[in-house]
Amino acid sequence: MNHSKIAVIGGSGIYEIDGLENASWISVETPWGAPSDQLLTGTLGGVEMVFLPRHGRGHVHSPSTVPYLANIDALKRVGVTDVISVSACGSFREEMAPGDFVIVDQFIDRTSARVKSFFGSGCVAHVSVAHPTCPRLSKACFTASKDAGINVHDHGTYLAMEGPQFSTLAESKMYRDSWGADVIGMTNMPEAKLAREAELCYASVAMITDYDSWHPDHGEVDVSQIIATLTSNAEKGRNLVHRLPGLLTAKRPPCAHECDRALEYAILTNPDARDPTIMAKLDAITKRVI
Repeated sequence: MNHSKIAVIGGSGIYEIDGLENASWISVETPWGAPSDQLLTGTLGGVEMVFLPRHGRGHVHSPSTVPYLANIDALKRVGVTDVISVSACGSFREEMAPGDFVIVDQFIDRTSARVKSFFGSGCVAHVSVAHPTCPRLSKACFTASKDAGINVHDHGTYLAMEGPQFSTLAESKMYRDSWGADVIGMTNMPEAKLAREAELCYASVAMITDYDSWHPDHGEVDVSQIIATLTSNAEKGRNLVHRLPGLLTAKRPPCAHECDRALEYAILTNPDARDPTIMAKLDAITKRVI
């Protein structure tokens, strides 16, 4: 048994966790640059917790400029084992209404301006993201949502768009009708892929703020409406987070779905051909296997 250390990456509207014991903001340096902000560390219900505001306090990073590699590396570097992503999203489904939460288990990655892997020239690795979220963590998020009285939907496909603009009507209809996506957001990719490369269990909670632009009765996305819904969702998100330690507990067995062993056979570059400079940058990510 290992000890759990749960990280929450908070999206729009969530910039801290209330109620942490021994709470402290700490700075973490990474070879990939500075993370979005300092990390808020502490304990909740006897479980070590880390909070990272994805956009930074004050919302200073756009979806495209979030330092995804630095964020995941920083979490890995401080000993995080499990990552819960909480983010604002639009909905493509009538039954997934603003104010509802969706436990995401699949992604369609339409981002185009972001570095998506820790690996590349000098050290090549391929991990599987066929099932990009951890069922154990996702189940805990679903249960915590239900216990908090949130209207939550189990399972959903998240369309990750580049942004920062919202979808055109044609895009919205295509994503919904032809591609079968359930929600749309701008931040879970490449975050989920990088978490898998870092051998971190990852779960995604989509907090619905709007119906994107496909809905005939709601029209285009209204930012003022989104902000109003964000305020309500943020409180729900905090209630969810406060229930996670009791469900995940301080003792953590190896992941039954092998998220924490994703690099076991993934690195293809021969040891004598690996670039030492690249390997130095990968020290936290590959520590278990190299």
